[in-house]
Amino acid sequence: MIIYVDVNADFDGNGTKERPFKHINEAAKIAMPSDEVIVAPGVYRENVNPVHAGCEDARIIYRSEKPLGAVITGAETVTEWEQYKGNVYVTRIKNGIFGDYNPYTTVVYGDWYFATPNKHTGCVWMDDQALYEAVTLEECEKGDVYECSWEPEESRLKWYSEQDEEKDETVIYANFGGNDPKDKKTEITVRRQCFMPQEEGIGYITVSGFDINKAATTWAPPAAYQDGMISPHWSKGWIIEDCEIWGSKCAGICVGRYYDPENDHFYTTKHVKSPTQMERDSVCRGQYYGWLKEKIGGHIIRRNNIHHCQQGGIIGRMGGVFSVIEDNHIHHINNMMELGGAEIAGIKMHAAIDVIMRRNHIHHCTMGIWCDWEAQGTRITQNLLHDNQRPEFAKQLSGGMTCQDIFVEVSHGPTLIDNNILLSDVSLRIATQGVAMVHNLCAGSFTFVGAGTTWRYTPYHIPHRTEVMGFMTILHGDDRIYNNIFIQKYSAEDLVLRNDSDPDKTMVENRKVGTYCFDEYPTFDEWILKFDMDEEHPNMAKHEEAHFSHLPVWIDGNAYFKGATGWKKEKNSFSDGSESVYVNVCEKDGGWYLDTNIYDVMKDFKADMISTETLGKAFEPQQRFEASDGTPITFDIDYFGNRRGIGVIPGPFAGGKEAEDKLY
Repeated sequence: MIIYVDVNADFDGNGTKERPFKHINEAAKIAMPSDEVIVAPGVYRENVNPVHAGCEDARIIYRSEKPLGAVITGAETVTEWEQYKGNVYVTRIKNGIFGDYNPYTTVVYGDWYFATPNKHTGCVWMDDQALYEAVTLEECEKGDVYECSWEPEESRLKWYSEQDEEKDETVIYANFGGNDPKDKKTEITVRRQCFMPQEEGIGYITVSGFDINKAATTWAPPAAYQDGMISPHWSKGWIIEDCEIWGSKCAGICVGRYYDPENDHFYTTKHVKSPTQMERDSVCRGQYYGWLKEKIGGHIIRRNNIHHCQQGGIIGRMGGVFSVIEDNHIHHINNMMELGGAEIAGIKMHAAIDVIMRRNHIHHCTMGIWCDWEAQGTRITQNLLHDNQRPEFAKQLSGGMTCQDIFVEVSHGPTLIDNNILLSDVSLRIATQGVAMVHNLCAGSFTFVGAGTTWRYTPYHIPHRTEVMGFMTILHGDDRIYNNIFIQKYSAEDLVLRNDSDPDKTMVENRKVGTYCFDEYPTFDEWILKFDMDEEHPNMAKHEEAHFSHLPVWIDGNAYFKGATGWKKEKNSFSDGSESVYVNVCEKDGGWYLDTNIYDVMKDFKADMISTETLGKAFEPQQRFEASDGTPITFDIDYFGNRRGIGVIPGPFAGGKEAEDKLY
């Protein structure tokens, strides 16, 4: 059955083409497996709450009749502004409009939030531009540049709110920078979500072609209820495609975990257990809440334009397992720098088990991709990442995260990163083990090699399943780095930064590019000698130190340019230290292109073909670097999908790089 929705319809519609529903929620109450909901162009100010699940072979489809024509928004228009003083106007909102959730009394805060918790989930908008929240009316009146913002001039536009308890009203002041709000479209964020079932387990739904924007979402850490503007809400088999998703206070798309009242911001509310311990609890309690391959995950998120969200583009803990995230444009995430903490990135996923992230373009984000815990079977391939670094003019937010293209943290692998273009000043923050880097172009450094993990015991799983196989601390190493190109594009001088989790301290991040940071790690032949494999009766106490030492690494076939430095034990590599080598990404004619002479300089250097057999098994889970279905991979397909032949060269392009080849 096809169900029709048109915001301009009469109020008594029945969902037929002749008499469409006026609200998407009317259709969401009756849509059943195999139904398609067609939504006419217009602005739908509602939070869509699907009641019924689809089936694997009979999905429920919600489709915008015209691509991006149907807008689902969590905002409401405000027209009654009075001039307060100078550029500042004031409006009063009856609190009844908010129901049981007032975004202007709800502070963004929770586990793993490091910045000062003085920002609310609400927001004021002028012509679809978010205003910055001031913490005092005086700050709102002044309209000064906010020194942490990546867009300083925009930060002069500000808002401030307070409560009139006697009248039960929210009073909002807004500095519109000399604009008269009567001449502008002004809105305030009212609803917490835009498209999310309130019940768990509402699976097999397709959402296609909508503009979804401006929701008062909450901070979404791994041991808490997680919401986004759009979310499958702990279910299976959603498809989110061809949408524009923007303007979330926290998460754009959330593929997060179940609600557990016994473990919801436990550290923040009780303090008595560490947040790391509560994450371990969350993993184990997840089995009770149905965390199985047959019930959870397997989503497809594709061809979306996700931007200007202030926590993350795509966020999730456990609920995104076995998913595919492909062909998305994710950009300008956390640029306002009002929020800070350990859940901020273009894509931030805990337990990305067998998740494929491919052909995404991610730029101008505090962090590009962050795989935290259980990046087991995760494959990050054929992505373009650049400009995921703080501008030099912007001050680092106290409690704000450091920047990099990819961050893999406290996982045991296997995590596969292949055929990517990584052009920010940090390519990979590698506070983890069990990573394979194959055929990437890296213009930035590796940071936190052998550091940044402390005593955290994290889980690993039965291969290609969610069931926990064991827990172990991070030994570091167990990494494979083959056939990459490294170039020192940025300064090699160390960078002194605020410690993101402890802003009163500083830390030093290296900016020197290459694999030299593994110089003190053993080869496999050196490591295995610690275990006296020829002894008939080994002594367990004798091997205790070896059981907690660094694991071996495998590094070969890489090319180093402009001062980038290789591993001292690497046997087959190419190096050119001349200053004439360059690599740049540029936007022109609506596309993104790479400008480089690397392949001209590298000339005839050749490397070996890499495969699952070459990479072996990640140490703790004893799982091969293989496809999510368990089949082996031969890395004979490059960034563009072209096939590598006999003459294998380093980097993401099988035959070198032509200037006219469009990256994205």
